[in-house]
Amino acid sequence: MRQATQVFWYALAISVIVAIWGAFAPENLNSFTTNLTNLIYRDFGWFYLLLVIAILLFCVFLMFSRYGRMKLGKKDDEPEFSNASWFAMLFSAGMGMGLVFWTTAEPISHAFISSPIHEEGTDEAIKDALKYSFFHWGIHAWAVYGIVGLILAYFKFNRGAPGLISATLTPLFGEKLMNGALGKWIDVLAVFATIVGVAATLGFGSAQITGGLSFLFDLPGSFWIQLVVLIISTGLFIWSAWSGIGRGIKYLSNINMGLAVVLLVLLFIVGPTMAILNMFTHTLGTYISDFFQMSLRMAPLNEDNRNWINSWTIFYWAWWISWAPFVGIFIARISKGRTIREFLFGVLFLPALVCFIFFAVFGVSALRLEQLGISAISEFSLETSTFGVLAEYPLGTFLSIMTIFVIVIFFVTSADSATFVLGMLTTNGLLNPANSIKIVWGLIQSTIAAVVVYSGGTQGIQNMLIIAALPFAIVIILMGISFMRGIKRDYRKFGA
Repeated sequence: MRQATQVFWYALAISVIVAIWGAFAPENLNSFTTNLTNLIYRDFGWFYLLLVIAILLFCVFLMFSRYGRMKLGKKDDEPEFSNASWFAMLFSAGMGMGLVFWTTAEPISHAFISSPIHEEGTDEAIKDALKYSFFHWGIHAWAVYGIVGLILAYFKFNRGAPGLISATLTPLFGEKLMNGALGKWIDVLAVFATIVGVAATLGFGSAQITGGLSFLFDLPGSFWIQLVVLIISTGLFIWSAWSGIGRGIKYLSNINMGLAVVLLVLLFIVGPTMAILNMFTHTLGTYISDFFQMSLRMAPLNEDNRNWINSWTIFYWAWWISWAPFVGIFIARISKGRTIREFLFGVLFLPALVCFIFFAVFGVSALRLEQLGISAISEFSLETSTFGVLAEYPLGTFLSIMTIFVIVIFFVTSADSATFVLGMLTTNGLLNPANSIKIVWGLIQSTIAAVVVYSGGTQGIQNMLIIAALPFAIVIILMGISFMRGIKRDYRKFGA
C-alpha cells in the first residue's frame, strides 16, 4: 500500500461510508438520493442533453480538423495492441454486461410497458422501441467515453502528465492548484463516479446471472445466491486485474468478444432472420433522420413523456458520464501510438455499430415473440427476459448457457478494467499500480454491489450515479477547454 496517495484514502473513506449507509439505512439512503435526483431531473435535464450533443459534435470536429493527424505519443510510437485486441478491450470496458442485460429488456419495455411517444403495443411503438435503444447505446455514449479518453491520452503520452483527471486541467488552473487540494478532490470525484457506475452494473450483472441460473436450473433467486455469484466473480476479476492488461484483461476481452459474436450469429440464424434484417435497416434510417430531434427532446408540455425522458435518456446520459473517467482512462491506457482521427473513429463508430447489431438481433427476436402472441416477454423480470426469449427458439438451452458465460466474462472484464483504473487514479497515475491497491478497489466495488442487492434494488445506486455525474459533467467541460488550449499551443510548436 506504499503507492497509495491521499486520493486513495479519501475515496476509500467515502466508499466505506456509502456502503455502511446503504447496508444499515437503505430506506434513508434511497429517500435522500431520490429527492436530490428529482431536483437534478427537474432543473438540469436540459444541461445533460446539451452537454452530450456538444461533446459529440466536438469529437467530430476534432476527427476532421487539422489536429486529427496528430499522434497520441511520440512520432515513432506504435500501437501496443492489435486493432482487434484494442477494440475488444475498449468495447468490453465501455459496454460490458450492460449490453447483454438491456438488449432484450429495453426494447420490450419501450414497446409494451412504457413507450416514449406512442401507445404501447402499436406498430409505431415497436419501431420506436428499437430506434430509442439505438439512440441510448449509440455514438452519444461513445462520444462521452471518447473525449475523456482522448484528453487523458493526449496529456499522458504527448505531455508526460500523470494519468489523472486533475492533470488535464493544468493549462487552465496551473500546477499549484492541480497538485493541491482542488486537484485531489477532482480525482476523488472521478474515483467515486467510477465506483458508483461500476457497482450499479455489477448489481445488474449479478442479478441477471442469478436470474439465468434460476430460469434454467430452478435455483432460488435469493440474496445468498446472488452473493455467491458476486464472490466468485470478484475472485475472477481480481485475478484478471492482478495479471495485468497485457495478459488477463486482453485475453478475457478477446475470448468474450468471440463468444458474444458466436451467440449473436446463432440467434440471428435460429431467430426471425428476415425481420431482424428489415428492422435493423429501417431503424438505422429513422435513427439517422431523427438524430437531432431525439438528442434534444425534452417534451416540456407533456409530463408523461418528460418522465420517460428522465427515467431513460437522462439516466443513460448520467450513466455514461459517471463511467467516463473509468472507461476514458482505460481506453487512454491502451491507445498509445494511434492518431487522434484513428482513435476517435475507432471509439465512436465501430462500437456503436456493434451495439446496433446486438440490439437488432436480441431486441427483434424478443419483440416478434410478444407481437405475435407467442410469449409475453414483457411479463418477465428484467433479469430473466433474455432467457425467456432464448427458450422460445431452437438451441434455447444451449444459447442460454452460453449467455451466462458471456455475462460472467463481461462482468469480469468490466470490473477488472475498473479495478485497474481505480488503481491508477489513486496512485498518482501509475500505469501499473500495485496489486494490493487493485485488490482493495475490487473488494470495495463488490461490497457496494452486494449492499445494493441486499437493500432490495438498484434505485439508491442509480440515484447516486445521477448525482455523481453532475459535477463530473462540469469537469468534462473544463477538460475540453484545457485540451484545446494545450493542443493549439503544441500544434503551433510541433505541427501534426
